Amino acid sequence: MSDEDVSRRAGLGMMLLFWVLLLGGGAWWFHGYLEAQRNPNAHLANVAVGEGEPLVLERNRAGHFVATGRINDQPVEFLLDTGATYVAVPAEMAARLGLESTGSAWFNTANGRVRGELTLLDEVSLGGFTARDVRGSISPGLTGEAALLGMSFLDRFDIEIRDARMMLRPAERP
Repeated sequence: MSDEDVSRRAGLGMMLLFWVLLLGGGAWWFHGYLEAQRNPNAHLANVAVGEGEPLVLERNRAGHFVATGRINDQPVEFLLDTGATYVAVPAEMAARLGLESTGSAWFNTANGRVRGELTLLDEVSLGGFTARDVRGSISPGLTGEAALLGMSFLDRFDIEIRDARMMLRPAERP
């Protein structure tokens, strides 16, 4: 094999490596871009707002407020739902979090009346706001990887929605 053949092979290898890195980097960047469009508030799992400051959430591309928080110190993606009475957790997530049933109940949902289990969440947090002893439900009909962050958590805050932003402030109760 001549020096010219070795140089040509090395050049082809370098070009192939360049294209693989370029395509891999582009795919990685695009995935991050799509994820930021789906959950623009993912950073809240590890961020705390300052004392007296509101927690500001951005709507996602579909018009929902999605944010990453924690249940019992485990990261959870939440869909904020002011129409939900409790923090509703899919059955698979409840098993992973080790949630125990405290009784069963019937729930009226957008998909009709369903039977689920009640539970008590030791701690729920979002953006540094933490609530203890939050009532929740284990919903076998709820699919996906997101829990519904309902009023059993949100009722502890003053909520203001303007355009594409939701602001939460600790409620000032008499």
